[in-house]
Amino acid sequence: MEQYIRRLANHQNDDSVTAKDIALIGEEPLSIRIQGKPYSVVMRTPGDEIAHVAGFCLGEGIVDAPENIASIAFCDGPDTNVVTVTLDSSRKEKIAELADRRNYISQTSCGLCGKEMVKELYQILSPLPDSPGITIQQAVALMDALSEHQPLRRETHATHGAALCGLNGVILASAEDVGRHNALDKVVGKLFLNHQLDKASILLLSSRISYELVQKAARARIPIVLAVSRPTALAVELASELNMTVACLARGGGMFVFCGEKRLKGKL
Repeated sequence: MEQYIRRLANHQNDDSVTAKDIALIGEEPLSIRIQGKPYSVVMRTPGDEIAHVAGFCLGEGIVDAPENIASIAFCDGPDTNVVTVTLDSSRKEKIAELADRRNYISQTSCGLCGKEMVKELYQILSPLPDSPGITIQQAVALMDALSEHQPLRRETHATHGAALCGLNGVILASAEDVGRHNALDKVVGKLFLNHQLDKASILLLSSRISYELVQKAARARIPIVLAVSRPTALAVELASELNMTVACLARGGGMFVFCGEKRLKGKL
């Protein structure tokens, strides 16, 4: 499976038509099986599937530590679109409860309002402790550097990027995908499987910040979330409840800081 393929397209401009070779990002389904049973199907860009599924499981609350995973592997080799996770015996009893809660949270079109959703999520996520921060200048510099870690975007102009770094500004891992949730799962999974997630303090996103991304960041214990685009109101509400910092780039320079201001100091 290829991450991108090239196709001919007609470039039409006024009366001229020119054939041009264009890179198109790959998109394939990925079936995630837990304990041998189907759990979720996501559309993603091929690559980093094991890290993707590990990060997904952490974000869903299926696992809390790499040791909770007895095995994680492709079904029938790496060219398949199925990854199976077998849990340690200590985590097996969690599956039924988590599946029920997941179904409840996902019913956003069935009368579940934003406040109810935040209340429910708050019960399964623990607030982050107060922690050191960075300056606004450092935050802007990190966001400006994010594109350097998006080689697929340079080729296809069609991927979301996510990167994790420490307070020193060193990028620890990065990932790309057609789905912003997938990109975050992949980058979290890389550090999670290598027992390095505790070194990350800052999440960089090329997309807007939705409540699901805040949820995943909270599960990964990342206190600072920076993005190109503005967050949703529900994302800010949840992040505020969880003592997280959420900010995005502002036109003309600087950043809009929506919550957790104590971790972002200084002026441009």
